[in-house]
Amino acid sequence: MKILITGADGQLGKEIQNLFGKDGIETIPYGKKQLDITNRKEINEVLNQHQPNVMINAAAFTKVDLCEVEIEKAYLVNAIGPFNLAIEAKKMNCRFFHISTDYVFDGEKNTPYEVDDFTSPNTIYGKSKKLGEELILAINDDSTIIRTSWLYGHQADNFVNTMVNLSNKLDEIRVVDDQIGCPTYTKDLVLTLQSLLNEKPGIYHVTNLGNCSWYEFACEILHFLDRKTNIVPVTTKEYGAKTRRPMYSVLSNKKLVDLQIHQRDWKEALHEFLKKEYGN
Repeated sequence: MKILITGADGQLGKEIQNLFGKDGIETIPYGKKQLDITNRKEINEVLNQHQPNVMINAAAFTKVDLCEVEIEKAYLVNAIGPFNLAIEAKKMNCRFFHISTDYVFDGEKNTPYEVDDFTSPNTIYGKSKKLGEELILAINDDSTIIRTSWLYGHQADNFVNTMVNLSNKLDEIRVVDDQIGCPTYTKDLVLTLQSLLNEKPGIYHVTNLGNCSWYEFACEILHFLDRKTNIVPVTTKEYGAKTRRPMYSVLSNKKLVDLQIHQRDWKEALHEFLKKEYGN
């Protein structure tokens, strides 16, 4: 099997290469400097050159605040790019996997979001990702969309590493305590993606089990590493983020449970990550 990865230089793309490579699967990585996913001609040339069986799109413009300013870029990378990939994958009879986000929901529920729940994003990031999903499903019925949330991986800019880095500099960190979600380790997402290679196309939610606030997440990180930095819980309003965030974005893994694809608790996954990343 040959798998082409777009967004290969991001934290998820690196994890895909690492885990699939260990299984002896040939991975063909393309970062944003090697392949412009908004250019269909480039995509066609790459696919013709490599003839992959599967394409995994991990490329995205994920900076939520910046998406509100660079609107055209957000839609190009998060909607038009995936649409181009889905079209060219279909031409090549190549199965297509696309990584999406909890931001496609409005965050106003208080129970976990199911895969078929109504999507009503409040941000440009969420709207662009939603459009990407819709365009993919409209053009290519051999596509699998994986929604995930609060993702963190090794040697990357993410919430976990940010908290650790701040704890090296500050005695106190303010963290939002009224947004609830599911932290997800890239390793666990990729292992589930491997399982989904053998399942029907469609939309899946993939996160670690359980949920917490950003404040609880931060406390667990620093407690495990025995850091003494004081974590101060604040409201979203007090924190003053530029762009609205989902207040509740817990994704239901019911579809995975029905397939007997099991996930582990977010704390267990986090502890493994921290041991590997920081040698605790």
